[in-house]
Amino acid sequence: MPITLPMGDTERPVPRWALRLAKALPFIVLPHCLWRLPFAVDFRMGSIDPNAPTVVPWWTPLYVVGLSVLTEALCLLTTGLVAGWGEVFPRWIPFLGGRRVPPLAAVIPATLGGLVLVALFDPMPLAWVGVLDEVGYSNGWWLALARVCTGGAMLWGPIVLALAWAYCRRRGLTRRSGLTRPRGLTRLP
Repeated sequence: MPITLPMGDTERPVPRWALRLAKALPFIVLPHCLWRLPFAVDFRMGSIDPNAPTVVPWWTPLYVVGLSVLTEALCLLTTGLVAGWGEVFPRWIPFLGGRRVPPLAAVIPATLGGLVLVALFDPMPLAWVGVLDEVGYSNGWWLALARVCTGGAMLWGPIVLALAWAYCRRRGLTRRSGLTRPRGLTRLP
């Protein structure tokens, strides 16, 4: 029996772009997770790092695999911003089941998480053009593969921020909490 994640089953309609982004996010980040896995068994993927340890600690495979699983789990958790279980706690959760999710309980962690992801991954192009330090590779093919596989992680933070914004708008948080622009201000041309 396949596992399904109902999405778009919310009180107010979810924008089509938000549904598509939420469904695509785990697949966008998947190459980044797969890129990490060979490092668990001390295969360096063509990287040249003079500071790398000569012997890999025993816990490295657990750490690398766990990090990849956690990454994908967080991507799947982001689907709560476009699903009904992001508005009402599922019934199986003790003490909270069936109650409404306070909008800020979803928006604040999503926004903070998105900002952290932007800070972690979006400076990567600065390393690509030589502004920041980057690990060297034995040839251009390894470098190209590394950039293709890890480049999708740069989209993770902005996608989470966009989904949090759509959730915030859909739940009416901007109107109730005064997060909108003050009345006296007009939009600049």
